[in-house]
Amino acid sequence: MKSKIYIGTNTKMYKTIADTVSYLKELKELTADIDRNLMELFVIPSYTALKSARETVSNDIIKIGAQNMCWEDQGQFTGEISPLMLKEIGIDIIEIGHSERRHIFAETDSQLNKKVIAALKHGFTPLLCVGETLEQKQLGISDDCLSIQIKAGLNGVSKDDASKLWIAYEPVWAIGVNGIPATAEYADEKQGVIKNALKELFGEISDDIPVLYGGSVNLDNATKMIRKPNIDGLFIGRSAWDASNFNNIIRQVLPLFLEKRKAS
Repeated sequence: MKSKIYIGTNTKMYKTIADTVSYLKELKELTADIDRNLMELFVIPSYTALKSARETVSNDIIKIGAQNMCWEDQGQFTGEISPLMLKEIGIDIIEIGHSERRHIFAETDSQLNKKVIAALKHGFTPLLCVGETLEQKQLGISDDCLSIQIKAGLNGVSKDDASKLWIAYEPVWAIGVNGIPATAEYADEKQGVIKNALKELFGEISDDIPVLYGGSVNLDNATKMIRKPNIDGLFIGRSAWDASNFNNIIRQVLPLFLEKRKAS
């Protein structure tokens, strides 16, 4: 059982620099009384806002992540961002393999694996996102797909580095404006599949890897999700893009997480 809840958001291609700064200031103020030993709070804004975001909040209050990263330090990769550039800003987390990167921009498990290795090399926390499509779900191969994404995405990661990983389970069919929220039972079952795959790779060390649920999380289903044993935190989309609403979700789920921790 994790000692703290992991909860954060990816703002995708929303929020300007000014919007992001205002949002972070409000979120920081609203959550100032919450002991960070109980909660790992993170925000992953757009690239243009990263420097200002880092200057707005310290990483002991809100960790800041990047939505993508190249696996090479430098080179002829027009439009990509180097790990060295993100390190210079002071970024904490690298989000890798979000479904939009996989399915819109056709990133492969092999490419994502190289990004995970590069992120670890440079001292970042890789947040690897995995999830099945609706077609895969209907074919009954969700478990196979999740295991493959985990094992391929984390190929070559040493046991020493395993505890630095974060995983987000985001079923593709549950993400976005037209997303269909997964039931808490379904999410918990699939996160159990992910945890089994992690255990096959890393043994008992895998118990240190938080597995978050993401996919149309809102105030109504967040409390159901966080009660489940295999859900260590929440990776929230648009429901978290208003700081006050995000704070409300945090206030609802934190005591339930602590109850779960106490009972385990």
